Amino acid sequence: MPSAVHADAGVAVVAANSLPVVIGNLQAWLMGILSALATLFLVLAGVYWATAGGDPAQVDKAKGALRNALLGYALAVLAPVLLQVVRGIVGG
Repeated sequence: MPSAVHADAGVAVVAANSLPVVIGNLQAWLMGILSALATLFLVLAGVYWATAGGDPAQVDKAKGALRNALLGYALAVLAPVLLQVVRGIVGG
């Protein structure tokens, strides 16, 4: 939690979080957003496939959505690793 520091002039200055806290927060947000998007694509793939009715173009659309969902889940799983690399680069 940032803490407020009061200066002599009556101006409040908010202290920034440390780098590990910022990266941890970024990791949580990134994993949540990627997981939500991947779930959306997974649901869309199911709807496309269920409503395809044998139409090859609709089945291909469903396969593309499923591929995007799997990619999103893979990125969500790899997010901590990628942020660990960023932490190592910036020296946190």
